[in-house]
Amino acid sequence: MKSNLFSGIVVGIISLPLSMALSIAIGTPPENGIYTAIIAGIVTAIFGSSKVNISGPTAAFVVILIPIIQEYGLKGLLICGILSGIVQILMGLFKLGNLIELIPYPITVGFTSGIAVVIATLQIKDFFGLNIEHFNGDYLERVHILFSSLDSFRIEEFIIGLLTILIIIFWQKQNYKIPASLISLITVTLITYFYNSYSEMYQILTIKSNFSYELNGAIINGIPSIPLHFVLPWESITISKELIYNLIPPSIAIAILGSLESLLCAVISDGMTKKRTNPNKELIGQGITNIILPFFAGIPSTAAIARTVVNIKSGATSPISSVINSIFIFIAVLSFAPILSFLPMAALSGLLLIVAWNMSEYKHFFNILKNAPRHDVYVLLTCFILTVLLDMEVAIAVGMVLASILFIKRTIELYSIELVTENHKKNLNIPDNICIYDINGPMFFGAAQNAVKTILTTEDKYDVIIINMENVSMIDMTAMVALESILESFKEDKTLLILAGLEERMLKKLSKIGFVYEKGKVEFYDNIELAMELINKDV
Repeated sequence: MKSNLFSGIVVGIISLPLSMALSIAIGTPPENGIYTAIIAGIVTAIFGSSKVNISGPTAAFVVILIPIIQEYGLKGLLICGILSGIVQILMGLFKLGNLIELIPYPITVGFTSGIAVVIATLQIKDFFGLNIEHFNGDYLERVHILFSSLDSFRIEEFIIGLLTILIIIFWQKQNYKIPASLISLITVTLITYFYNSYSEMYQILTIKSNFSYELNGAIINGIPSIPLHFVLPWESITISKELIYNLIPPSIAIAILGSLESLLCAVISDGMTKKRTNPNKELIGQGITNIILPFFAGIPSTAAIARTVVNIKSGATSPISSVINSIFIFIAVLSFAPILSFLPMAALSGLLLIVAWNMSEYKHFFNILKNAPRHDVYVLLTCFILTVLLDMEVAIAVGMVLASILFIKRTIELYSIELVTENHKKNLNIPDNICIYDINGPMFFGAAQNAVKTILTTEDKYDVIIINMENVSMIDMTAMVALESILESFKEDKTLLILAGLEERMLKKLSKIGFVYEKGKVEFYDNIELAMELINKDV
């Protein structure tokens, strides 16, 4: 219990400023990230499968959520959160958790590296103190705006942001138990407070100067001291079929990306704890969390890899640590909201630059570029470029298509159809009027067409053609139709077709479409030796 209490507090110290920073990064007030961390930590601990995962807002969502906020506002994002939660629950119920784990590694590296680049770019504004009123548009437009605004660079903001990064790097190298982000943010916040107190010319921007909330009709700057309140996500927004249709694609993107990150987190935590997470139950738990969050103004959540690793290293052994993490954040905001409001914006940008660097996987990125097969490199670069230049919805869609094509291509490469050579025919005592083809691997649409082409284009005339299918692991409808085409062609030529070694389950499939035993036309045998023995008897 003591270890879970300690780990929960340590993670809470990290989660609190990070949740605020991520909420600000997508264009919502910092309290929305706080609400997310509090609710997600408790609900996912109850309904999820992992004992040590920490859930909350994550950097991976930034790229997807920004366009939703810009087009539909916070209420639109809350509805998206509900829809994404429903999708995740359906994914869990239909046992799709294991399938998500099969997404090729170059795609996940391409996504995460692309997200890291976008997040880092978005932080430049506050990190350098640039005066930009409307920081909207696609990636290239944002880069253009940044370069156009460099003349508004503020050295004070830059020093605070840079100092945040340097303290974190230095503290992490010392391997102290106190989180580096806590020491760094306390230091730069004190510096900012004293600077703003005595500076008459320029004030370093803080959460208090950038955000406000309404309480009893009064506008108050900073973070609300009451960290939770119930809201209706669809309040003050007109729900229509058109709106729902428009929100479905980004909701699916949120669900897929959130599920992917949660399951990747589960794989990492399982490796560290030697436990086994049920991926489908974990998806259901994440889905329930994302359905509940919008009713407390929380943004979409997923398992956070970095926070989970810290949780495990701090001694976590049960979901209690995740609950303690949420309780700590709740109490901290309730007690110290006015103090937290003095956090400088540049410091939060520096914190997110560290997050972006850690999630960039630059070592794996360049390792794939140098050593991976050419097709994996193409997939990596495609996902990376689409994530950066377009948006995550397109990148995820194209990535999934690429993953499917890559899987099909490599599966087809496992398939082969070979004509038994003359030497083998002599060794097996096979007459010249008999031809044997040996098929290996799964026989589905791509492979089936190859089989038809190979068998039907032979120029030699045979009385009997035997297809050895002992090593065929599966057969789909296209392959069954292909076999029918071969049979029809052979019937015209009065050629006997023999299928040898086909498993019983595949024979049943063939019989359902009318592909049945016909003496002298199509025959089935358990193995090629038995087929040759019976043919020789008939001869």
